[in-house]
Amino acid sequence: MFKRSFAASKDTTSKVRKVTKRSFRDDAKQRMREALQNATTPDTSPSVGGCSPKLNSAIVTIAVGKDQRLFAAHEDILARSPWFAEAVREQFFASPGQRRINLPDEEPEIFSAVLEYLYKGDYAPRLLHDRKRNTWSLEDGGAGGEDLQMRPSLSPHPHPHPHPSKPDGPRANELATIYHHGVGDYILRDTVVYCTALRFALPDLQRLALRKQGLQSGIDVATILRSARFAYANTPASDSRLRAHYLALIIRSRKTFKRSGTMQMEMEKGGSQMFFDLFVAMCNHIDDVVEIGQVEPFPLHTLR
Repeated sequence: MFKRSFAASKDTTSKVRKVTKRSFRDDAKQRMREALQNATTPDTSPSVGGCSPKLNSAIVTIAVGKDQRLFAAHEDILARSPWFAEAVREQFFASPGQRRINLPDEEPEIFSAVLEYLYKGDYAPRLLHDRKRNTWSLEDGGAGGEDLQMRPSLSPHPHPHPHPSKPDGPRANELATIYHHGVGDYILRDTVVYCTALRFALPDLQRLALRKQGLQSGIDVATILRSARFAYANTPASDSRLRAHYLALIIRSRKTFKRSGTMQMEMEKGGSQMFFDLFVAMCNHIDDVVEIGQVEPFPLHTLR
């Protein structure tokens, strides 16, 4: 009796070992396939958090804009934003079909870009990286690389309707600008995305929007100045990256802005922190140039 029991136990142990060995091999093969697949994936925009989204959580409805345009998103995806994570927690006791977040002051087109980023790690047009040249470009081919920094244009009417009354009309630079109902005119889309990402506590999206905006070109001076005012109105002084971007743009393209009647009118009206910051930035720029000896300071006889 003892011998039979021992034999049965020995057979059972050997079977368990065989199963374990096979499963280990299967796991190793699976890991190898995943490694090969990741190695052959083309280099595009990074995914959010470096992992694929889990789409098994509850659905939340988001009503955006004055027209209450409806969007649907998974709780786990929205929770990647601390702002939305708190909003979702407030909906915890609501039934799954009644979980709803209202965003009446947001633009549906901008929120669509934010939602696309949360799911895919980027928003259209995607940001592409050329590893050989170490440059960035937009998927639509609107910019050829990081060396083509944002350039303004003196075109007085970049849009078919200089004073648009209908936001759904055709317009030039469709991907670069958006009709903002709060402003009542066209401004740079990536500026609005940046400010929206700041409100929703998405710093990676802020960096992405700022890099994309720097690749745009041919934007008229009026649109740039409206966008700069919007940036100043919707960012705190502690977050200076977007503000500094506009100041650097104006200084870099000062010849274009100097010839612009729009710029002259804006400065005559004044009343904006932006122009004082611009004055300080230009003074610092002149001081830096003087220090490295490229130009001489103004001679005294020119000040008489």
